[in-house]
Amino acid sequence: MSKLVNFIRVNFTKHPIISNGIIYGTLFFGAECSQQILTKKYLVDKPTNLDQPTLARYAFYGTAIQGPLLTVWYKWLDSKFVGTALKVVGKKLFVDQFISVPPLLFIFYTSMSIMEGKSDIFLEFRTKFEQTFKNSCMFWLPVQTVNFLLVPPAFRVIYIGTASFAWVNILCYIKRQEY
Repeated sequence: MSKLVNFIRVNFTKHPIISNGIIYGTLFFGAECSQQILTKKYLVDKPTNLDQPTLARYAFYGTAIQGPLLTVWYKWLDSKFVGTALKVVGKKLFVDQFISVPPLLFIFYTSMSIMEGKSDIFLEFRTKFEQTFKNSCMFWLPVQTVNFLLVPPAFRVIYIGTASFAWVNILCYIKRQEY
């Protein structure tokens, strides 16, 4: 077990973007997969197959876009706001939620629309941003409080990835709603 922990620690330290991308992509894929299993296998009279292209889009998005972005973001955030004092944590929470989340939601909705081949790649962002952002505040502010107070910087993205498993299920639900 100690060899596994050491392997993980070394790779997260030496290759944080790759390690966090893989973890985040796996969790993003898993969240979408759980949503599809629930909606296509259990909540219907006639089960249907999982939507493989959608699963691939979520895996790609988590691995190539979200994981690397969050790795760089938290490294920057931790360098600008050092410590776990309540005042520092409050600043981190504010900057994280109100500076990073709007662009991340923009990137999510527009990149998914591009991968889905939609003609208006901004439509979903325009129609779903407000509700998604409100839900994000209710979910992420408590999660990030724990993150900034207790989680070591090297494990921030994996913690966020794990919390994102729950959040992505919420996001998948919002994304499935009609405009």
